[in-house]
Amino acid sequence: MFDWLQHLADWLIYSTFNISAHSHLGEALNFFVYDTLKILILLFLITFLMGIVNSYFPIDRIKSFLSRNKLYGGEYVAASTFGAITPFCSCSSVPLFIGFVKGGIPLGVTFAFLITSPLVNEVAIAIFLGMFGLKTTLVYIISGILLGVISGVILSKMNLEPLLTEWVHNVWKQAKAEQEAFAAEKTTFVQRLPSIGREAFGIVKSVVLYVLIGIAIGAAMHGYVPEGFFEQYIGKDTWYAVPLAVMLGVPMYANAAGIIPLIQVFVAKGIPIGTSLAFMMAVVGLSIPEATLLKKVMSTKLVLIFLGVVTVCIMISGYLFNLIL
Repeated sequence: MFDWLQHLADWLIYSTFNISAHSHLGEALNFFVYDTLKILILLFLITFLMGIVNSYFPIDRIKSFLSRNKLYGGEYVAASTFGAITPFCSCSSVPLFIGFVKGGIPLGVTFAFLITSPLVNEVAIAIFLGMFGLKTTLVYIISGILLGVISGVILSKMNLEPLLTEWVHNVWKQAKAEQEAFAAEKTTFVQRLPSIGREAFGIVKSVVLYVLIGIAIGAAMHGYVPEGFFEQYIGKDTWYAVPLAVMLGVPMYANAAGIIPLIQVFVAKGIPIGTSLAFMMAVVGLSIPEATLLKKVMSTKLVLIFLGVVTVCIMISGYLFNLIL
């Protein structure tokens, strides 16, 4: 879908600026250009789509439907499963997260999506099948979805809505006001598009600085942190190997497809597969760039709570993987 962006980044960095593709600087700059453009485009498209949805479906009704007890947790499973089939890394998931928040979807349900989306995707599943077989792949898929569901449920019980930033509350108010205006004026779909487009552009403009900072951090890590650096620290089969793997995985930044070949190397060198998978989940689901982007919609306290819950769940999964596989 975004192959043309990759070609554009390659042309700009490697051809126009004549920076070697094999240098740390070349890798970092290429990563920065590609991910920045991809996330800004995604953010605009998703926000624009959510603006269309919000203009026709009352925000309060959507929120009420997804919050009904009769769903018995089905909304979390649905959000987590949706996250599993969307091929986004942790930073690319943030635009959808903002779109969900803008639509008034309950925070716990939104978190279920945000957590699962970078952990499980179809490319990673295909690679897992080829490298580790069906059993490990099924454990990977199910655990990723359950991780999102469990974390979402836990976070939903903590009454975290007041910890969202004022920007989010203003977005909610603006979306509801525009929805009421559309209803009162009985405007057509075509007549609503300019207003929806302006709002989407405004949201992109308000978060672009966070995107640039977050991706710059990720690009530096991607280009300059050597992958083999961490193997010596998580190769020991000790009780602290899993939490140490998670802590060492956070500074790195990659999507699941990009990190799985490294996991195969870990396993081949004798590192337990649960420890290896915990490292992978930390890399793709607990990135520092993601936390930077989330600062636009969450207070620092909420970001830390979110990352803390996910960290604990990943550690538990790592220990379970080591017992099962």
